[in-house]
Amino acid sequence: MGTPFFKVIVHLDESLPDLHGLCAGFECGEWRKDQLVEHLFDNYLPEFALSYSESLDLSLGNIVSKMKRAVAYVYQSDTFKGRGEFGELLLHAIIRETYKTIPAISKIYYKDGPNDTVKGFDAVHVVLKSDDSLELWLGEAKFYGSISNAISHVVEELKEHVKRDYIRNEFIAITNKIDDEWPHAEKLKGLLHPNTSLDEVFERMCIPVLLTYDSNVLKRHTKATEEYIEEIGREFRKEHERFCMRLGDFPLTVHLFLLPLNTKEDLIKSLNDKLQAWQNI
Repeated sequence: MGTPFFKVIVHLDESLPDLHGLCAGFECGEWRKDQLVEHLFDNYLPEFALSYSESLDLSLGNIVSKMKRAVAYVYQSDTFKGRGEFGELLLHAIIRETYKTIPAISKIYYKDGPNDTVKGFDAVHVVLKSDDSLELWLGEAKFYGSISNAISHVVEELKEHVKRDYIRNEFIAITNKIDDEWPHAEKLKGLLHPNTSLDEVFERMCIPVLLTYDSNVLKRHTKATEEYIEEIGREFRKEHERFCMRLGDFPLTVHLFLLPLNTKEDLIKSLNDKLQAWQNI
């Protein structure tokens, strides 16, 4: 995966949920919006949108057709405002870079057609542990402009998504989408099997949560100066505290990732322009 794109400004891990306060950085006096879009497409879109089998044989000879197929999976609608797929793609890239997670299935595979929205976890990844066991990462992403709304809505979903009936149904849906060619398929199917106690699963599971938001601090700056680092650090700590207070006691490990945006609207436009460009190739 090379040099990480996202810079971790604040990492608090003294207690859970821990915090990763991230920044996409600045270049030539501007927030790196376009560079972020290029990074997501060049490094993560195929593995995000394609099955393991489809992405396995990527080569110089078929990269264009594979990318167009990945774009087609993501961009199934003419309406793109508030597109959840963009948040899911960001979450995918961030946990890949920060924790070296391995994608298990593509969330896009839950979609049955254009304009179909699917409830459930926004990422299904694993981490291979030193004893060769799997740690399950089921992610939540809120690609929002308002941090208050992002916190409120994600906490509601987190509390719903760890209820027994809900998570058992989610495990069935995930199991049905696991690519048999994926090297860890049998291990993950065993972990998610109805005969495996949820107590055991919860001990080997965590939830990465990505919240994006329009940041007034970011808007005031054009360079990652010491002043910016200090100001955005204070903002991260304040929102982390607010998130923890809203979440309260929780049965699973949660990793919170905060990504400030210049504006969500501008980033959506850049992402959509990139999708349309690939569609027209």
